[in-house]
Amino acid sequence: MKTENIMLSSDRRSVVILDQTQLPNRTEYLTLNTAGEMYDAIFRLKVRGAPAIGIFAAYGIYCLSRQIAEKEYDGFYKKFAEYADYLESSRPTAVNLSWALGRMRQTAERNKERPVEELVELLGQEAEKIQKEDIDMCRRISEYGLTLIKDGDGILTHCNAGPLATSRYGTALGPVLLGREKNMNFHVFVDETRPLLQGARLTAYELLKADVDATLICDNMASSVMKKGWVKACFVGCDRIAANGDTANKVGTSGVAILAKYYGIPFYVLGPTSTIDMSCRSGEDIKIELRDGEEIKKKYYEKPMAPEDIKCYNPAFDVTDHELITAIITERGILRAPYTKSIAEIMK
Repeated sequence: MKTENIMLSSDRRSVVILDQTQLPNRTEYLTLNTAGEMYDAIFRLKVRGAPAIGIFAAYGIYCLSRQIAEKEYDGFYKKFAEYADYLESSRPTAVNLSWALGRMRQTAERNKERPVEELVELLGQEAEKIQKEDIDMCRRISEYGLTLIKDGDGILTHCNAGPLATSRYGTALGPVLLGREKNMNFHVFVDETRPLLQGARLTAYELLKADVDATLICDNMASSVMKKGWVKACFVGCDRIAANGDTANKVGTSGVAILAKYYGIPFYVLGPTSTIDMSCRSGEDIKIELRDGEEIKKKYYEKPMAPEDIKCYNPAFDVTDHELITAIITERGILRAPYTKSIAEIMK
């Protein structure tokens, strides 16, 4: 499945995205050219998925840099940094956001002696490079992941880590989609992923588009399908990987990992090395985004499904302990325990 979900407008002054909040019932593209619109797109999950957020942020800061009137470097960079800080504050957990904006900052700082007009064009080239690298990275992750499963396997996934969350193939769905291109057949059990239903709305949509045999299940049904022996592996994505292998992903992932451990099912985390944060020693250092409790009570319901005054706790992510992870699949290879050693080795 090839999905053009993030691109520059023809005049290269705006970012065009497929609005993921409208899927699967509507296909709507948004043209964004202000910092407020870009912040809102990330915060409200119109663009989501760690790699996709990074790509979007890179294109976004490039388009914003084209709007800066200052022609002297110091004035230009001051406004550029303000835009970057603002975008970076939209979602704290996905490390690709800060990673991509960091690369764009470095590009601006390395080329401070150049005319601002030339510097802006170099920022555009860097953003395009980030997207191209993502496509290549997803292909390599998919190839490594495909070596871990065989034709006919049942696979369970949580949340969405397919093409919509990247540029091509995806991470957790990548091996399945690449295998399908090679005429392999898998059966994927798709957790609906409450409360925002990324599995039901997005993963199910992608798998049907790719002609992959798939079954949607509620999050609390994972144990049932595992117990029946229908699941041979779990594939999930990640938003941040700590130096010890602890992994932040969509809330509910840690529960899947615990169940997989109990039933003896391999639990694989798939993500690019850009999601590895060596400054995080463990999952305890990962800041978890808390979202509005109204998402639990009202989101996607015709009317509220909980008492109005009930308190809600709505973390966007949880952390899966490294001891529950069978392997971490990156574009540089398959990492296994001890993760402090294998992660440090590839991040040299």
